[in-house]
Amino acid sequence: MLRFFFYICVKWIACVQKMPELPDIVIYIEALQKRILDQPLYRARIAHPFLLRTAEPPLAVVENKPVLEIRRIGKRIAIGLEDDLWLLIHLMIAGRLHWRKPAAVLRVRGDLAAFDFPIGSLVLTESGTKKRASLHIVRGVSALREYDPGGVDVLQADFETFSAALMSRNHTLKRALTDPRVFNGIGNAYSDEILFRARLSPVVLTQSLKPEEINKLHHAARETLSDWINVLRRETGDRFPERVTAFHKEMAVHGRYRQPCPVCGSPVQRIRYATNESNYCARCQTGGRLLADRALSRLLKKNWPRTIDKLEEKQNGE
Repeated sequence: MLRFFFYICVKWIACVQKMPELPDIVIYIEALQKRILDQPLYRARIAHPFLLRTAEPPLAVVENKPVLEIRRIGKRIAIGLEDDLWLLIHLMIAGRLHWRKPAAVLRVRGDLAAFDFPIGSLVLTESGTKKRASLHIVRGVSALREYDPGGVDVLQADFETFSAALMSRNHTLKRALTDPRVFNGIGNAYSDEILFRARLSPVVLTQSLKPEEINKLHHAARETLSDWINVLRRETGDRFPERVTAFHKEMAVHGRYRQPCPVCGSPVQRIRYATNESNYCARCQTGGRLLADRALSRLLKKNWPRTIDKLEEKQNGE
C-alpha cells in the first residue's frame, strides 16, 4: 500500500511539473525581448553556487553589459551581451523565470539567481529538492554552439529536412520527437499533442513509416507547435509568463488520462516508461489497440485488456 501511495505521489509531481518546451521558451523569449533587449545588465546575483556550471569567463564580466540578442537553443534561453558574452539558461523540469521589481530580494527558498536591469529583475527559481537548472556563461558563438544538441527546428524545416532527421535513427515516434539530437525543443507534452493530431501511435518505429505518414507528422508538428505558441501568446498578453505548466485545458490528450478524447469520446490512455509517459487515444491513434503499460500489464497479466473495447467492457461490468 505504501509503495502504491509513493507511486501516486511521483505521478502527481510529474504531472504538475514539466520541462518548458519550444512554445514555452518562445513565449519567455518574446517577454524578455520586450523588457531587457538593449538594456544594461546591472548585476547578476547567484544565490546557490550549484546553478553556475562554468568558471570562465567569471560572472562579474557580464555586469553593466547591454543585452544585444536573445535566442533559443533547443530548450535553453541564450541571452547575448556586449563583448560576445552569453548567459545560457536551462530551466530543466522545475526551473521557472519571473519578472519582479528592480533589485528584488531573493527569497531563501526556491530563488536561485537574479539578473538586475533598470526596470526590473529577472529571477530564476526552481521548486523541489533536485536542483537541475543550470546557468553557463560563455564567450563567442562558437562556444555557444557546443550546447546545441543539433536537432532540427521543426518550425523551420521543410519536408525533406524533417524526413531526413526523422529517419536518421530507428526510434519510436515518441522517442524521435523528444530526442534533442533529432528535433530540438519538443518534449513530453507537445509530442503527445503532435502524435494525436497526426493520428499516429507513439510506439511506431520511424523507419516503418510510409511517406504519406511522414508528411502527416510533418504538418502536425508544425501546426501543433505554431498553434500552441499562439495560444500561449493570447493567454500571456503583455504580462510576463509566470505560470508555465504541463496542464492546459485545450490539450487533446496530454495530461488527460481517462478523460474523453475530444474527437471520439473514448478515454485517453497512457503508457509509462522510465520517467516519462505517453498519453494517446486508442481509437484515434492505434486502431483500438491498447499499448502495454509496463507496470499495469505485468500486474494484471492475463486480465490485461488488449483493446479499448475490452477495456470499456470491463469498466461497464460486461
